[in-house]
Amino acid sequence: MSDIETIVIGAGVVGLATAATLAASGQEVVVLEREKTIGQGISSRNSEVIHAGIYYSPGSLKAQLCVRGKTLLYRYCSERNIPFKRTGKLIVATCDEEIQSLNALKLTATNNGVHDISMISGADATAMQPGLKCVAALNSPSTGIIDSHALMISLQADIEQHNGMVVCNSEVQGIDVKSNTLQIGLDDGSIVTAKRIINCCGLAAVPLAQTLKHINSATIPTAKFAKGNYFKLAVKAPFTKLIYPAPVVGGLGIHLTIDLAGQKRFGPDVEWLSHDDFNYSVDPSRAESFYTAIRRYWPDLPDHSLVPDYAGIRPKIVRDDTTNIDFEFSTDQHHGVEGLVNMYGIESPGLTSSLAIAELVRDTLL
Repeated sequence: MSDIETIVIGAGVVGLATAATLAASGQEVVVLEREKTIGQGISSRNSEVIHAGIYYSPGSLKAQLCVRGKTLLYRYCSERNIPFKRTGKLIVATCDEEIQSLNALKLTATNNGVHDISMISGADATAMQPGLKCVAALNSPSTGIIDSHALMISLQADIEQHNGMVVCNSEVQGIDVKSNTLQIGLDDGSIVTAKRIINCCGLAAVPLAQTLKHINSATIPTAKFAKGNYFKLAVKAPFTKLIYPAPVVGGLGIHLTIDLAGQKRFGPDVEWLSHDDFNYSVDPSRAESFYTAIRRYWPDLPDHSLVPDYAGIRPKIVRDDTTNIDFEFSTDQHHGVEGLVNMYGIESPGLTSSLAIAELVRDTLL
């Protein structure tokens, strides 16, 4: 006999969305979170962008869940009065060679079911966003921004409305199986049993899965961590849309994002970390490469206008010495432990995909 029907480990946006969806389906759900409050990990350190579904390989989980999640998220925000804005986004080519990259992105987006994206000329892009310099651009009107904290508060309320609980200051030390029952060991020494466990703890998902002796270890990927630094803009900028360069290896390039308060910031770059080096400070010297990248599409960026802001860390996963760029959901069909779902590599577009991820987990378990 289990103490709890379903335990979700991790109260980030994906964990909360998953718990809320399961609770609404009639499950008894408890969310365990090691921090003092919800959303203090990856979910507190992202650009709060609602992605359209442009970049991800057709047929991948990221592509499917981002496109579905975008629709669900805009609907949810409208129904719950969560602040958001359809700002739109321009992905720009700053030289003729990059136009081919934009054409490939447009084809990928179309294959993913994103049908509102269009190629526009550099002149049209500049007319739309004065100060921008480019030879062509992809216009994505369904890209937007959101108040992610308001979203998470609403999801917590949904959980509690359906008799679920979010328990903070509860760090999970490990998972075990005894007498065909899943067990969780907490940092206070207590043991809690559950019929189902959802490992949704972001940067700690791989280390937590490794605590379970009964799991097929070959199903657990190697963790890799990419730090992304952001600099905020200390002067006014002429842009009202998000501005992204053509993608680069390892990320989407140094791009301009805007929050709902109108603050503009640039980032992220890609800084690979060792497993235990979770330093969230932003090195001011990294600004030099930011100026170079930004001035390719905004040549009038003033000197000394970038101020270190914040950094986030993205959980990457590696299999066979290759960094896997897709989300990964490991169930009993993979690892052999009934009732356990491990979520690996839930990075961008995890926020956009959160409600669709929750649907997937519900449909897998129930």
